[in-house]
Amino acid sequence: MEIVRRRAYARAGFVGNPSDGYHGRTISLIVRNFFAEVTLYEWPKVEIVWTHEDQSSFGSIQELHDDVELHGYYGGVRLVKATIKRFYEYCTAKQLPLHGRNFAIRYASNVPRAVGLAGSSAIIVATLRALIDFYGVDIPLQVQPSLALSVETQELGIAAGLQDRVIQIYEGLVFMDFCKDRMQQIDGMECGQYERLDPTLLPPVYIAYSTLVGEPTYVVHNPLRARYQRGDRDVVHAMEQFAQITDKAREALLSGDHDWLHALIDRNFDTRASICAISPGHRAMIDAARSVGASAKFAGSGGAIVGTYFDEDMFRELKRVLAPIHCQVIRPLIVGG
Repeated sequence: MEIVRRRAYARAGFVGNPSDGYHGRTISLIVRNFFAEVTLYEWPKVEIVWTHEDQSSFGSIQELHDDVELHGYYGGVRLVKATIKRFYEYCTAKQLPLHGRNFAIRYASNVPRAVGLAGSSAIIVATLRALIDFYGVDIPLQVQPSLALSVETQELGIAAGLQDRVIQIYEGLVFMDFCKDRMQQIDGMECGQYERLDPTLLPPVYIAYSTLVGEPTYVVHNPLRARYQRGDRDVVHAMEQFAQITDKAREALLSGDHDWLHALIDRNFDTRASICAISPGHRAMIDAARSVGASAKFAGSGGAIVGTYFDEDMFRELKRVLAPIHCQVIRPLIVGG
């Protein structure tokens, strides 16, 4: 029996986010410490196997409440189901032949939930990879992030941008350009320009994430998108600033100017704070990291931060000041092996 296992890793928006959904530019890095894994195997019928994250039986009403707070109402089953549907539609439209064998599929994930490390898109990307392998089809690498994004935006009505899917497909460290004049249509999908950068250019990087329940992505992005679509001048200007910060961060990386990069990361957060309401808990994470001299910005929608530090003493201090507010501090594993 053929068994396919594929993974997709967590990610951190290193600089530029949240401009990826607004024709901006970003740099992201993969976080191989956490991953979603999909297992697919031949089966008499197509079946999505539920996991413990998709349970519908609970020991108490509080247990139900806590499960919904952590995993949402549907867990990852809807993500897997929607990915299969979009994969089939893409292959049908491109006249890619699919064999007639059926499969069972299940997922598992250890990505911290609701803290902005892209756990949902990791499930989608891992599912897409497993389907590509099982059916032996060829989907261009540049198209795969756009196909993965369409699962959430078209099928599930979730506001999202390309950044998460690009870094999870390409991995490593990637500069992304989503400006209107840089976008192109490939296989009917809107794709940006993606440039792999050498991860060894990075100074020491940390990620800290809350062990308490975070904030779903839509809480941040739905109001922001509405303001952008209305032409809110503050939001439009901020998106332009994010893109400029990203360009400068790329230049700082290539030139080895870590002090400049440090300042740009802080500026990224300050720009975000000028247009988004920052919860006291999330602000406390930023302030704690900055209090010991580290740079800090959100890694995604909130609940996790990313930044640079100078030495081991500062890393220890990061752990010390973030522990009292229930945050784990890690060094992201960016390169495989």
